[in-house]
This record gives sequence, structure tokens and C-alpha cells, in this order.
Amino acid sequence: MTQAIEIGRLLRAGTTGFIAGCRVNQLNAPSFGALVRAPLENGYQIFGIIYDIHIEDDGLVRQLVTADHVSEEVMRDNRERRIVPVEMSVLAVGYEQDGKIYHLLPPRPPLSLDVIYLCDDKDIARFTEKFGYFRHMINNKDIPVGEVIAAHLQQASSARGVESGMWKEAATHEVIALLRDDYPTLMSVLGALSDVSV
Repeated sequence: MTQAIEIGRLLRAGTTGFIAGCRVNQLNAPSFGALVRAPLENGYQIFGIIYDIHIEDDGLVRQLVTADHVSEEVMRDNRERRIVPVEMSVLAVGYEQDGKIYHLLPPRPPLSLDVIYLCDDKDIARFTEKFGYFRHMINNKDIPVGEVIAAHLQQASSARGVESGMWKEAATHEVIALLRDDYPTLMSVLGALSDVSV
């Protein structure tokens, strides 16, 4: 069994999504478009897709960016020891209750400081068997829809192993069907998908 990768802790949440924070030195695990999960109690966990990663500044960083020369030691100290968090914005795309996955908004959000984990290949394969969660990405105009879908499809298809080609083709057809009445968004999504390597 693979070790679960903790990528951060919850800062704030709502029904449609949440913000998680991590230290800069934890930033190697989460990536744009990745499927994550927040396990709660009694077999209930929330799934989401990372649609934005940003790093807040502080007074020291503002001073350092205007300095003529910043030593490697100061850079390393700022990146490894400072406590300004990296924030990840996550779109809620479903939940699991008693072993059954639903592609609906979760009944309740996670709570502050709940641990957020990166989904492993098994979790991704289970969650992406059906495509009902696509509507959460497509209907949310506050995220870069094309880029999020392209990044997610690339990561989800690689997690599926030998069946990745068939899954990716079926997923692309589903996206096209969902966006058939929204030509500008469809062209944005197809443009982003064309830049994703197979």
C-alpha cells in the first residue's frame, strides 16, 4: 500500500471549495489540476481539484526583491524556514460516503486544519470512473476552465495506466458534449487539450 502524501491543511472552506495551506518546502507534491481529498470521519471524504496555487508575500520578501544582491543562504532561509504559507485553491467536485462516490457538492465542508492529501492512482481511478464531476469545472466561471480540465485529464489519464488512451478519449468526448452550447469555452478547452502531450 502506498503512503498517503499530505499536501497541507485547510485554511478556510465552503460548500463549493476550499483553500489549503502548506509550507514552501512541501510544494513538490501538489500541482495545478491535481485531484486531492480531505478525509473526515465515518467513511466520509471530500474530493477536489486544485485550480490555483499562489504564494503570499510578507514585509521581508518585499524588501528582498528590491535588494541588489540576495545571497543563496537568505534565499534558502526564506524558502525553507519562513512560515508564510503557499495557498492552494481547490474546487469541490464530489465526495465519498460509506465507500460510495458521489459527483455532487459535499453535504458539509471540511473544517479548519483538516489534513488535505494528494490522491494516489487508485483514488484517481475510482473517482474518475464516471464523468459527472466535469460539470463542476465547466460551470465555474471563476477558474481557468480550459487549463484546469487539460491539466486534470493529463494527470488522471496517466494514473489509469494501460487504459489511459481510451479513458482520455471518452473524457474528451464528454467535455465536448457538455460544452456543445458554449462555443467560446469549448474552443478554450480544446485549445488547452491540444497542448497536452499524450
